[in-house]
Amino acid sequence: VQLQASGGGVVQAGGFLRLSCAASGRTLSTSATAWFRQAPGKEREFVASISWTGRSTDYADAVKGRFTVSRDNAKNTVSLQMNSLKPEDTAVYYCAARNERYGSLYRAEREYMYWGQGTQVTVSS
Repeated sequence: VQLQASGGGVVQAGGFLRLSCAASGRTLSTSATAWFRQAPGKEREFVASISWTGRSTDYADAVKGRFTVSRDNAKNTVSLQMNSLKPEDTAVYYCAARNERYGSLYRAEREYMYWGQGTQVTVSS
């Protein structure tokens, strides 16, 4: 499975961006999918995840209420709508998918086998 993240860019604080993760080689529709991010000098951290059905989601406290993860299984894509962006949201954002079909949501990186290349999000103050 190859994942391609896109939609990053430079935005002012308070603005919004929408990231997309497209899969090829295998359908995403049966796998829980997540977004992680890594800021300069910091470890990669969990941002949000969504179940294969889309009915269950999980968010890190830092983004809860501002970010929304969604999926379109017909298009084999997962999106991350990011509103009210803050300078501390600046990071490279990665999408990741589990190898196990169906299953639960996880926050640990080790639970995700497939990773995209990352897309840069920069929020200026």
